[in-house]
Amino acid sequence: MSDETHDNLPALVPDEPIANPGLPEHTWRPTDVDERAAKRAERQVATMFGLAQVCVILFLVAYFTLKVGDNPTTFAGFGASTLALGTSLGAALLLIGVGIIQWARKLMADHEIIEMRHPVKSSDEDRQEALASLEAGIEESGIARRPLVRNSLLGAVGFLGLPAVVMLRDLGPLPGDSLEHTVWTKGMRVVRDVVGTPIKLSDLEVGDLVNAEPEIIFAVDAAGDPKFEGVALQVAKSKAAVILLRMNPGDLTPAKGRENWAVDGIVCYSKICTHVGCPISLNERTTHHLLCPCHQSTFDLADNGKVVFGPAGRSLPQLPLAVDDEGYLVAQSDFTEPVGPSYWERDSG
Repeated sequence: MSDETHDNLPALVPDEPIANPGLPEHTWRPTDVDERAAKRAERQVATMFGLAQVCVILFLVAYFTLKVGDNPTTFAGFGASTLALGTSLGAALLLIGVGIIQWARKLMADHEIIEMRHPVKSSDEDRQEALASLEAGIEESGIARRPLVRNSLLGAVGFLGLPAVVMLRDLGPLPGDSLEHTVWTKGMRVVRDVVGTPIKLSDLEVGDLVNAEPEIIFAVDAAGDPKFEGVALQVAKSKAAVILLRMNPGDLTPAKGRENWAVDGIVCYSKICTHVGCPISLNERTTHHLLCPCHQSTFDLADNGKVVFGPAGRSLPQLPLAVDDEGYLVAQSDFTEPVGPSYWERDSG
């Protein structure tokens, strides 16, 4: 390219940097210059937070008073409970949001702030300045000087925890002492899983492992009605699931007090791993070890279900066995300890 052509090109880069255009002159808001307007805005914001609390109370009233399920309470053809719960909770959240926006627009400082970018790590001076800016922001927000706004906001947000607590109740009934017991009772027969046939002592040979459950389908209450049916039946059977293993009686080393828990070398343990509750039934026949397929916890069924490997922290609970008059295997009682994974009440006990 010739010098003449080069001289005719437009200047793409200015010789001097572009001047800082600056910021327009700050416009003061009515609440900045009129204390009465500021007080009025403060009352408006506090009113919104107060109405949010009222909406939460209406949510609780609707939750406990409006019927659902069979013969539900309706309004204009819609389920009144769903409509009331959604409207009241939505209004509470909306009022809190609008109140915060109004607080920011009318009462918090609105000065423009410029922050110069730093390379990577802030210097100690910058960190101190950031803390000072945070304290200044708290001061300018007025949260310390305006207790009415602060306290009403805290009250509104605190009230929002009540619907969460109430709705958690819908997750199901409280466990009570159900974690400590199963449906096994004295004399209840041990039956094969799925097919439900009772098991005789003579049905098992040395080395046999059987997945089993309690025979609870015939259990009735005082009125003669089935104690367990439907979902309740499946839950009860899953908690009480067991495994039977027959070995040579000489291989057993029962703990003190468990000398009569086995029947001619047949032992019965919970099928639920004490680590995280996986069902277990992988048997090493020669060692009498039971392996959990989830995390490889291994239990010695010849030695009271003791953990010999893996993350499980407790032995498998053992079910005391006996034989009834017809030669069928039955339980002497329920488990003497909770089945399944550990929980803090069990540990503290």
